Order: sequence, then structure tokens, then C-alpha cells
Amino acid sequence: MTAATVQPTQANAQRCYEVHRADLPLSCPLPSMALWNSHPRVYLPIEAEGGEADCPYCGAHFVLVD
Repeated sequence: MTAATVQPTQANAQRCYEVHRADLPLSCPLPSMALWNSHPRVYLPIEAEGGEADCPYCGAHFVLVD
């Protein structure tokens, strides 16, 4: 697939997301998500929270896997 054919994922479609250190700084919604129907972007201090963080807007749970 080329970059032109890749569709962004729907924001807040899942309840749990695995993220990597390469994805930091962590924000919800993630940069790859469509934002038109989501909440304002909020940055989550996942490293300071022991490798897990919850979004205060949508409740999505993020887990740092590396």
C-alpha cells in the first residue's frame, strides 16, 4: 500500500491500545486516528504512570509494551 491509500483508524474504536516508546509522547487520540468525531487531543504521561495510562475523555487504556 502507498501512503495515499492508507486510511486513518477510527478514533476511540478500541478500549485498549498497545504503544511503543517510538510512539511517545503519547496522546489520545493517537496521531494515526481520524479526529473529526473525537475529543480534543490530550497528552498522557504513560512513563510516569508505570507504563499504563487512561484517557480522561474517552477512557481508552494505553499500555507501554517496550
